[in-house]
Amino acid sequence: MTLPAVIFDLDGTLVDSEPNYFEAGRRLLAAHGVDDFTWEQHRRFVGIGTKETLATLREEYGLPASVQELLDGKNRLYLELAHGATHVFPRMRAFAELLAQAGHPMAVASGSSREAIRAVLAGTGLDALLTTVVSAEEVDHPAPDVFLEAAARLDVDPADCVVVEDSPPGAEAAHRAGMRCVAVPYLAVQADDPAFATAGLLVRGGQNAFDARAVMDWLTA
Repeated sequence: MTLPAVIFDLDGTLVDSEPNYFEAGRRLLAAHGVDDFTWEQHRRFVGIGTKETLATLREEYGLPASVQELLDGKNRLYLELAHGATHVFPRMRAFAELLAQAGHPMAVASGSSREAIRAVLAGTGLDALLTTVVSAEEVDHPAPDVFLEAAARLDVDPADCVVVEDSPPGAEAAHRAGMRCVAVPYLAVQADDPAFATAGLLVRGGQNAFDARAVMDWLTA
């Protein structure tokens, strides 16, 4: 039997990087005169790529800087924070280790910049397990192209891929890519989002309810 390939989203799925992304965004906006950006405002961008997020914020706040200038600034701030500390979800690390032992092809497909992805993987030691990396910056249409590009680099058919995602937009993108999805909501309040209904497996309790061995069994059932 051909083992399914597993494509991990990074932020909010493998690692809890959202606090760092929020702080980087808050500092960036403060530097441009916006000093009231809150976590609640940040939450609506969970699962959305950095470039798309900044394009929206630029329009909402009427920022004079270009999207590329904002992107460069946020990436710089984020990398400073990420190098300091990025928390890996323990159950996801265990899952990746089980997948590697069993011989499943694996990749990371993320809305973050390639530099940010590489920095996080290297800093957490996940780079030893996950060597195929695709950034949304490398494709024309991030959703679902980032997943399709990951499949292409792994040399597998999209139908033979399973995406692990934490956000409704990510689960929807996996569905559009023709891939199965394991949804592990980063925000508990999003568990009932209609986009998660397309997931083959929904772990309603999020990271604390994720069982690596049970998901392994589901993958090959």
